[in-house]
Amino acid sequence: MFLAQPERSDASDRVYQATEQSMGFVMNLAGVWAWRPDVFEAFAALRAKLTSGSTLSKRDQAILVCAMASQLGDSYCSLAWGKTLAAEAGASASAALIGGRDAGDLTPRDRALAAWARKVVEDPNGTTKADVEELRAAGLGEKEIFEVTAFVAFRLAFSTVNDALGAAPDWQLVEGAPREVAEAVKFGRAAGLKG
Repeated sequence: MFLAQPERSDASDRVYQATEQSMGFVMNLAGVWAWRPDVFEAFAALRAKLTSGSTLSKRDQAILVCAMASQLGDSYCSLAWGKTLAAEAGASASAALIGGRDAGDLTPRDRALAAWARKVVEDPNGTTKADVEELRAAGLGEKEIFEVTAFVAFRLAFSTVNDALGAAPDWQLVEGAPREVAEAVKFGRAAGLKG
């Protein structure tokens, strides 16, 4: 990353521990967020509040993050969530979505969510009522449409901080992702070195 590591403290250690508990290793991005553990924890709490009170499934969330991250050119979240999407929809569908291609394994709901996430990243002022109608046609209600949009915006903010401050994807993400997913991520920062 482009910042020096912050001095260790109880608060910064919580950031490192949180990533280790969720992923099984201390993520590179933890060094960025350890500068403001309170912001990291508030962000995590807000995201959890949104998703815990939502009907968005893990698959929905993975579709949204993979579409958002690949549209942004964020290799980190594409790898991290590509593995999750592969577990939900298959490796070929995950790789196709990350690569910007259509995949036969995706449902109409998946496609509508991915298209919306890409539009929100590319040009939020360019979205139209017709775009929202596509979400309704895929079965999403008004509350879900708000939740999808807020989720994409939260993830976009998180990715932007990581990317702008040079957090490289962890080598563990590359090694843990299905081969098709890892090969589909041809954008963003290269993964950190092993060891």
